[in-house]
Amino acid sequence: MATQQPAARPANPRFSSGPCAKPPTFDVAKLADAALGRSHRAAVGKDKLKAAIEGTREVLGIPADYKIGIVPASDTGAMEMALWSLLGQRKVEMLAWESFGSGWVTDVVKQLKIEAEVKTADYGQIVDLASVDFNNDVVFTWNGTTAGVRVPNGDWIDGDRDGLTICDATSATFAMDLPWDNLDVTTFSWQKVLGGEAAHGMLILSPRAVERLESYAPAWPLPKIFRLTKGGKLIDGIFTGATINTPSMLAVEDYLFALDWARSVGGLQGLIARADTNAQAVFDFCDANDWIANLAEDDATRSNTSVCLKFTDARIKDGAAFAKAVAKRLEAENIALDIGAYRDAPAGLRIWCGGTVETSDIQAMLPWLAWAFNAEIAAQTQAA
Repeated sequence: MATQQPAARPANPRFSSGPCAKPPTFDVAKLADAALGRSHRAAVGKDKLKAAIEGTREVLGIPADYKIGIVPASDTGAMEMALWSLLGQRKVEMLAWESFGSGWVTDVVKQLKIEAEVKTADYGQIVDLASVDFNNDVVFTWNGTTAGVRVPNGDWIDGDRDGLTICDATSATFAMDLPWDNLDVTTFSWQKVLGGEAAHGMLILSPRAVERLESYAPAWPLPKIFRLTKGGKLIDGIFTGATINTPSMLAVEDYLFALDWARSVGGLQGLIARADTNAQAVFDFCDANDWIANLAEDDATRSNTSVCLKFTDARIKDGAAFAKAVAKRLEAENIALDIGAYRDAPAGLRIWCGGTVETSDIQAMLPWLAWAFNAEIAAQTQAA
């Protein structure tokens, strides 16, 4: 069992699943045009915010009649604005197979106390999508960031539905094809697939979602930060750059830079290809080594961004301690930073494979993962 360190090292050891790696060409000097010290309501600020909204539409291919807004509190803020503002008119189906999906269940069932059918699956699995009733509103995550399990496509969503589909797509946008016609509410955050800065969320509304907002008022009070309508009409300014609260103009500039970089690598399809190639390198590594496996049990549901792994070697006595020790070895060598499994997930590792990560860095890191595994097995054996 070789424990000799590999010769090659990743040029960038950042494989965190959020905040994620910056685009490879990032340099803070490239943000020099940020509207710092200026009001976000001044012409220069509004123009930057509008460019961020329309750049999102362009790169993701979002229909022209969909509304796109920049909102506070990252993806969490965007999702909670949607849940608090839209739900309650009809029964809800909650689909959850990982930590963040479970969090939305808590919001709807325990906080809003809405009648809901909750469908859950263990980490590594997904719920029975064929059983979903689209007469109800349906809330789900497209890609389970903490489980590495995603819905395989959008074919399971009824195009002639009566309810709304509310999709947390924060680790899916810019890495997976999203069927906009089947999504009424979609949310994501800048700090995921494009490696933007934290605290800003994106809220995307279909015409059906706007109609619900303008025709239905929930029974509970809404704090100012959640209000999307006034006098029964959509507050349109939110979706043209007049944000609810003050945005960071430096973070806006960073997002604009990331969108330009996305265009330079072929737009959405280029980003998907980069993520697919990165993830495949990890999948191939798992296939070649019998001591590690993908947490996702069905290949069709494997994430191409937040790739979650589990150790399968029978010699491992304490899975959580072993995984932490492997991650610690890789961090100490500056090979892979922040790759431990999410705190609520099964013991293992989580490697971010989104498009801002270079395949060459994934390929250089994986032999080190084998080294860290072997070194930890040897240390465990010696201690016994």
